[in-house]
Amino acid sequence: MATSSHRKAKKPDDSVMCENFTGRVQPHSVDFEQALLACCIIEGGQDSITFGIQNRISVDSFYLPAHKILWEAIVDIYEEGTPVNEIFLADRLKSTGKLDSIGGIDFINRICDRIDTPAHIVYYVKRVRDLELTRRVITASMVNIERAYGEADELDDFIEKAENEIFAISSDRISDCAVPIKKSIDSAVNTIQLLLHHRGELTGLPSGFTDLDRMTFGFRPSEMIVIAARPSMGKTSLAMNIAENIVVPKKGHTPKGVLFFSLEMSSEQLALRILCGRAGINMTKLHDGFIPKSTTESLLGVAKELQAAPLWIDESTNLTILEMRAKARRMHSKEHIDLIVIDYLQLINGDSRIPREQQISEISRGIKAMAKELKIPVIVLSQLNRDSEREKRQPKLSDLRESGAIEQDADMVIILTKQINPSDKEDGDNFEGDTVIRDLVIAKHRNGPIGVVPLMFMRNLTRFESYVDENICE
Repeated sequence: MATSSHRKAKKPDDSVMCENFTGRVQPHSVDFEQALLACCIIEGGQDSITFGIQNRISVDSFYLPAHKILWEAIVDIYEEGTPVNEIFLADRLKSTGKLDSIGGIDFINRICDRIDTPAHIVYYVKRVRDLELTRRVITASMVNIERAYGEADELDDFIEKAENEIFAISSDRISDCAVPIKKSIDSAVNTIQLLLHHRGELTGLPSGFTDLDRMTFGFRPSEMIVIAARPSMGKTSLAMNIAENIVVPKKGHTPKGVLFFSLEMSSEQLALRILCGRAGINMTKLHDGFIPKSTTESLLGVAKELQAAPLWIDESTNLTILEMRAKARRMHSKEHIDLIVIDYLQLINGDSRIPREQQISEISRGIKAMAKELKIPVIVLSQLNRDSEREKRQPKLSDLRESGAIEQDADMVIILTKQINPSDKEDGDNFEGDTVIRDLVIAKHRNGPIGVVPLMFMRNLTRFESYVDENICE
C-alpha cells in the first residue's frame, strides 16, 4: 500500500541536522502529542483521526520517534476501516516488529491513561500543529544559514528560495475544509444585492472598453483572464491599454494599482508605448524626429500624468511561477495591487525535467492559485498555435498553445483576432491605413456570456479604442 502524505516524513534528516547545529532541543510537547494520540485510540471511532488528518497532522507533526510510529500505525488501521483501539494497535505494531521499540503495550496503555475524554481534540491538534510549524521554521532557517555560508547560489536566487520556503510553511497553516452552505448562501445573497443595487453597473475592475465591460461586468477578484492571440495581433498593446485605463481612469474614478510582469519587452519599451499612445504620437514619425511642437507639449503633460500612476513594471526574465508569486505577494503587501498582468505565459520558466505541456499545466495552475491567494484578477497573455492560420478560420479555445490546462484553469478566455469576413482584404484588416478592426472573441466566460467585441487598433500608435460604427452614427 502506498504511503500517504499524512503518514510519511518528508525530510527526516533536516531536523536532526538543525538540532546538532544549534545544540538545542527543538520546541515540542510530549503531553500534547500523547493527548492527541490518546484521543484517536480511546475513541475507537473515526472522528478524532479524521479531524487530525483534515488539519494536516502527519508523522512530522510528532517529535518523539515512538509517537511517530504510533501515528503511522493508527492511520494504517484507519485506512483499512478497522476500529482503532489498544488491542488492534498493539497487534499491528507487533506484526511490523515495532511494538518493542516503543516500549510494548504498556506504553500504549500509559498514553491512553493520559486523558479521560477526547472532547478537547481541537486544542490538542492545534498545539501539536503549531509546534510542528515552529520546528519547520527553525529547520528552514538553519538550512538557509548553512546555504548562505556555502555561497552556492546567487543572492537573488538565495532570497527567492528562502522566501518560498517560509511561505510554504505559512500556507500550510491553513486547512482547506468544507464550510456550511449557510456561509456560501450569505455570500451569494450579498452578491445579488450588490448587482441589484448597481443596476447594470460594473461589479469588477473595468477594462476601459465599454463593450467589453458590458459583457464581462468587469474583471473580478480571484479570476484568471487569458488573452490569447497569434504574434503581431497586438495582445501586449491591449494589455497595456487595459492597465493604462485602470491606473489613469476617467474623471470621477479612483486609480487602481497594477503590477505588470513583462517577460518579453523592457520597461522602457513599454513606457514608450504607453506614453506615445496616450499622447497620440506616431511612433514612426517620432523615430524620424519629426513631430510638431504642440505634440511635444502634450507628451510632457502625459508623462507627468503617468509618473503619478500606480503602475509597476517587472521586466525580469527567466522567472519561475514560484518566483513570480513571491514577487507579487511582496508587492501586494507593500503597495495595494488591484490587478496583475503577465506578458506572457509561455515565457515563464518551468521544470525542465518534465515535458513542456506538463510545465505549462503547472504554470497555469500557479497563476490561478496566485489570483485566489491575493484575491485579485490576473490577466495572462498567451500564444495561439498556427492551426487557425493554416485552416483559414477564426481561432478557438483548442488553439491555445501547448496545453489544454490553460483553458481549464481560466475563468475567462479572450481571443484577439482579425475579423473574419468574406469581403475583407486578404490580410483580414478591413480599414485602410493605420487603423484596423480587431475582434475580441470571448470564447469562455465562467460567470457570464460569451460573444464577440470589435475594437479599433491604431497600429501607428499601438493603441486600442472602443469601436464606433460610422453607419450607426449616421
